[in-house]
Amino acid sequence: MLLDVSQSQLVLVDYQERLMPAIFEGEAVAQNAVRLGKMAKLLQVPAWGTEHNPSKLGQNLPDIRAQCQRTLSKMHFSGVEEGLGEWLRVPAKAPQGNARSLPKHLQKPQAAAEERNSIVIAGCEAHVCLLQTALDLLEDEFEVWVVTDACSSRTERNRDAAFDRLAGAGAELVTTEMVGFEWLRTAEHPAFPEVLSLIR
Repeated sequence: MLLDVSQSQLVLVDYQERLMPAIFEGEAVAQNAVRLGKMAKLLQVPAWGTEHNPSKLGQNLPDIRAQCQRTLSKMHFSGVEEGLGEWLRVPAKAPQGNARSLPKHLQKPQAAAEERNSIVIAGCEAHVCLLQTALDLLEDEFEVWVVTDACSSRTERNRDAAFDRLAGAGAELVTTEMVGFEWLRTAEHPAFPEVLSLIR
């Protein structure tokens, strides 16, 4: 099963100014998150951010905030508890015109809203906010793809424990490069040179 760019959304969890200096391999993790955000923009994948208790931990790093269409401020560890799931679901379209007054067999079928149920997610801390958000997304029947080289915790052990638990719960574990190449699928994609320059 490969990632489908037309079914994907990106969620970047809590790369916050006061948190990142304490994160194991924090600089490399943040760079990969920025790469993911730039690839998402190039390929028209919606990208969202979350910030945990920003009054204490600060906002997301500016380069990461710039990649996100919108950023959710939260106090729960899971962004889903504070409305992230609603952002990720396409709202149902209201019936247009007078068709709704017609008997059902005469009404035109409603065009289905385009669902993007594959959530590519990365963030900090992997064993707390990322883990709880990803588990809640799985429970809400999203496909969850955790970008391991764009995730971390204050300790390597906590990070790795999060990956073990997420894999056991049904999340796919991927890397930044895997996401980029699966979104592209072919070297003939018009965005291939730009994505390749982000990866190298």
